[in-house]
Amino acid sequence: METLMPLERIEKRILLLRGHKVMLDSDLAKLYGVTTFNLNKAVKRNIDRFPKDFMFQLTSEEAGILRFQIGISKSSGRGGRRYLPYAFTEQGVAMLSSVLKSNRAVQVNIAIMRAFVRLREMIASHKDLARRFDELEKKYDKQFKVIFDAIRELMAPATTRRRIGFQREELPSPKHAKRLSTTGKKGTRNE
Repeated sequence: METLMPLERIEKRILLLRGHKVMLDSDLAKLYGVTTFNLNKAVKRNIDRFPKDFMFQLTSEEAGILRFQIGISKSSGRGGRRYLPYAFTEQGVAMLSSVLKSNRAVQVNIAIMRAFVRLREMIASHKDLARRFDELEKKYDKQFKVIFDAIRELMAPATTRRRIGFQREELPSPKHAKRLSTTGKKGTRNE
């Protein structure tokens, strides 16, 4: 069945609605090789096997959102859905194999269960990676703070500029200039 039903194909049909990973009745019907009408009819004949945490009907608002996101056909007009779709949780999909009772239904359910498990493992590994990253960030936060502080210090402009080279002496003020003035002859002073 793996060649007929690759996990990636099933995983693409798993949606997140109301906080649950679900599959729509139309997608399940395609996988099982039955019409959506027949799948829903079999479910309604055995409704006691499908409590609210196994299956729920979408609201018109949810159906409208899905219509735009994944291209569900309109309810009005030719060929469209006349009823709001049903969403089946992982447990609801498992219960479908007992309701449909065909060889293909059992094989498809096995593939779907594997897809749900794989999805759960992927989510768990992402949570584990996020937790590890947080631990590393806390562990190395102090060391990085020292490094960032040093970099900021180097990047800050200097407050006083240190002169390089020879220093030029200041000229004397005008009242001292009379004493140091020259007469025009070399080596003599006028006092």
